[in-house]
Amino acid sequence: MCELEELGLFFPGGRAGVLLVHGLTGTPAELKFVARRLNQYGFTVLCPRLAGHCSTEAELLGTTWRDWADSVLSAYDRLARQCDAIFVGGLSAGAVLSLHAGHERPGTRGLMLYSTTLWWDGWTIPRLRFLLPLILRLPYIGKRYRFAETPPYGIKNEALRRKIAGLMQSGDAESAGFPGTPGYSLREMWRLVDRIKTVLPEIETPSLLLHSSHDDIAAISNANYVLDHIGGPARLVQLHNSYHMITVDQERDKVADQSAAFAASLLSRTELEALRAHAGRPLPSLHADGDSPEVSAKAAETTGKDGTACR
Repeated sequence: MCELEELGLFFPGGRAGVLLVHGLTGTPAELKFVARRLNQYGFTVLCPRLAGHCSTEAELLGTTWRDWADSVLSAYDRLARQCDAIFVGGLSAGAVLSLHAGHERPGTRGLMLYSTTLWWDGWTIPRLRFLLPLILRLPYIGKRYRFAETPPYGIKNEALRRKIAGLMQSGDAESAGFPGTPGYSLREMWRLVDRIKTVLPEIETPSLLLHSSHDDIAAISNANYVLDHIGGPARLVQLHNSYHMITVDQERDKVADQSAAFAASLLSRTELEALRAHAGRPLPSLHADGDSPEVSAKAAETTGKDGTACR
């Protein structure tokens, strides 16, 4: 347990484990709310720090997407020593890294993909964004380019937005990540995306996608692309009262509840009973939602470990 605590945020629970991956230039803190709520449902939850993150920009620039992916896989393998069933989820670039983990660890029970970001096409992104790859290839400008975070910082809740903005501007990388993304790291991110697009049809792990219809960074088209191309059964739930950072914004409890219900639906009866023994609150229903979110599904009927059909 001690070695898991050293990797990032860790919440011990039962033998069903959830690995949650933060985004590019982000921090495990952006997953804390969801992690705690999942833990209340009985899951053991680990939110590891990605290589080069939560420290200095110089350290980040010393890493590539393969280093970030290795951070995830290493944390996965350590968590697997404590848990019988492993689920992987992530926010933004963390969702893309989760897809990579699903491909590299085909025994993954399920994937939870939050605000999946394959390209930046949200409503705050400049219309000339298509020129960015060209700019980053320029020898002088590319090395010095920074994509600066701007309001609303992916957060619809105004009070929370002010708090996060203050932390970013204070230089507290551990709590709020970096205020901007270096061009080099963006190029590495796109290399990862290119890799994932190639292997998406090979990923057969059942997946739950949660994405805001008002995402300011990555439009709903990102989630639809995954839904259309992934090899396994997938379900997309659209949110309507959040921006990009859905794990901290106004629908964070809904994100956690949908994730818990999805994961529980993929457990055997024996595993589910063991999970409930560690839970501090009743598990939510996969279909219970008073706000009636829009749901899209691909091969929506999946099969649990004991052969039980789950929807």
